[in-house]
Amino acid sequence: MTPTLFGRWQTRLLLLSTVGVLVSLPFAVGLIGPSANSVYFWIISYVAIFGLGWDVLYNYLQKSRWDRDWPAAYQLLAGIWELIFIFCGIKIFGFLPIPLPKEELPPEVFLLHYSVVWLAVFIGSQSLMRIIFPRWRFRGGEWL
Repeated sequence: MTPTLFGRWQTRLLLLSTVGVLVSLPFAVGLIGPSANSVYFWIISYVAIFGLGWDVLYNYLQKSRWDRDWPAAYQLLAGIWELIFIFCGIKIFGFLPIPLPKEELPPEVFLLHYSVVWLAVFIGSQSLMRIIFPRWRFRGGEWL
């Protein structure tokens, strides 16, 4: 499947707002991590918001490939880049506000949360989307 820009946006927002939120619930209620708080939903929100912009770049780069395809290895690289960007925005440079002091979100918990959400969303895009929306692949990732 070669996703369109609108298909990328739809898929990103759907998966982050369903799978991402479900996976973040154990973190948010305090089962995983130092304490219960809403910072994990802020992280998902930042990934969604900045991801809409990154998808414009990914769509442009995809069109420059000879087969117009976006292999899973590129999705992994995009996930790593987004991880670094969000981490630096919250923990190092502090230009992304979160509702608690930066010191209360240990880097290893941030990495664990982001990794688990990313893996769940990736698996969801490779399996659930194809099952729940069978024509999703043929519409360039658009499910509406």
